[in-house]
Amino acid sequence: MKEISVSSKCIYFVVLITIPILLFLSNWNSSSSTITTTTSYSDSNLKIRSGYTTYDTYIQKQLNKTLNPKLRKIWMTRDWDRKIQIFSKFFTDLKNENLLSDTSKVLCIGARMGQEVEALKRIGVLDSIGMDLVPYPPLVMKGDFHNQPFDDRTFDLEFSNVFDHALFPVKFVSEIERTLKSGGVCVLHVSLSRRGDKYSANDLYSVEPLKKLFKRSELVRTRTVDGFGLDTEVVFRKER
Repeated sequence: MKEISVSSKCIYFVVLITIPILLFLSNWNSSSSTITTTTSYSDSNLKIRSGYTTYDTYIQKQLNKTLNPKLRKIWMTRDWDRKIQIFSKFFTDLKNENLLSDTSKVLCIGARMGQEVEALKRIGVLDSIGMDLVPYPPLVMKGDFHNQPFDDRTFDLEFSNVFDHALFPVKFVSEIERTLKSGGVCVLHVSLSRRGDKYSANDLYSVEPLKKLFKRSELVRTRTVDGFGLDTEVVFRKER
């Protein structure tokens, strides 16, 4: 009976990992492969990494991380509770500053397995959803942060710790400002003191480029954080 139980658990875990991958493959639009990776953005404090010949090349590199079975196992097991606890603290701080409330409609961009979404729900922000290239229902739906699948002025708050994965920072930010409600808040966790991993598409060296990118928002504050290798929290509020 013990052997059967162990085998059943293994099968269950494989299914949990496989279903999101199959959902992604069944929905992916191959037309994205025709989009070339050109960008007019230039700033000495924000460098776009080279090496992407097409948008599909960029997407595939991101998927190499997101669909990595070993990483997904870590995200679902060892990292699950730890990340939820840390995200819960970050979001509780935002509630204490009246930047977030229980009635807020929240989007977490690049949420992978959805720990940040689960954290929001546990502190009472129930109308929260994550978005990533690979869905993980019910916490995370499929979407590309360069082209969000949402109507204008949908969310009260948008959170992301994957700005370094944006190949087109201008588009990344403009989509946030498009889908934020007037007076809505965007919270970014970024790294200024260290460079991202091999999957990062840009390197940010100061907050100044972000202030230029958020054309319809004002900077609320910045603070130092310890967020899974990211050291700075930047908060913007969209103009009313």
